[in-house]
Amino acid sequence: MNNPVRFFIADIHLADNQPAVDHFDITAGFLSFLKQLPNQCELYILGDLFDYWVGDDVQSILHNQIADALKELTLRHIKKFFVHGNRDFLIGKHYAKRCDMNLLSDINCLVNQNKNIVFLHGDLLCIDDPQYQKFRKIMHKKWLQKLFLLLPLKIRLKIATKLRKESSQHNQIKSEIIMDVNPKAVIDMMIANNASIMVHGHTHKPATHHLYINDEPATRIVLGAWHDGISYIKQEKNSATLELYNHSFK
Repeated sequence: MNNPVRFFIADIHLADNQPAVDHFDITAGFLSFLKQLPNQCELYILGDLFDYWVGDDVQSILHNQIADALKELTLRHIKKFFVHGNRDFLIGKHYAKRCDMNLLSDINCLVNQNKNIVFLHGDLLCIDDPQYQKFRKIMHKKWLQKLFLLLPLKIRLKIATKLRKESSQHNQIKSEIIMDVNPKAVIDMMIANNASIMVHGHTHKPATHHLYINDEPATRIVLGAWHDGISYIKQEKNSATLELYNHSFK
């Protein structure tokens, strides 16, 4: 299909037994969002669909529910694409197949007029946090991931819980500047990918940033986390621009 309507989402952070936020059930909200997507559109999930992922072999009610809902979109000719986040980078081919969802690389481009849209989860842009970047590089080693997935499920869950707790503690003492994207990293990536638009999540700071690259106008659009409200980006057919929508429930 030429020039389909595109939707971008990120940082939904689905989890089992997740408490409602201000009476809003994030899982129910996500399932409702999927049902309201127009037929024949494209859906790009830019990471952290789940709050954590310890292997495709985990058979939870939530995992099955989400897989079924995403697969049902195929009946409406909706294509789904997934970029790994920092919480669910272990989602593999098996679960993607259950969702009928295409796994993408860390950095991707879509043709948009004479330039590209470059899209990614966003953590690669946070280069002012060398501690995290070092941790990310280690955790993305394929041999280490394979070794982790061979561990008993109980041990994997304990490790995941420990890492999430440590990450939360470290983030509390880090400055917001360190945890945000580096402006130069943004520009360098856009130039390298001949992009006039960048889309990412990860920072939980929804906004549209206007900038200039080599005297040409450019845009960086940041998706919000669904802990704060439903957040998505929409690109209409043949449109040179993307619109960010945030529906807060706070």
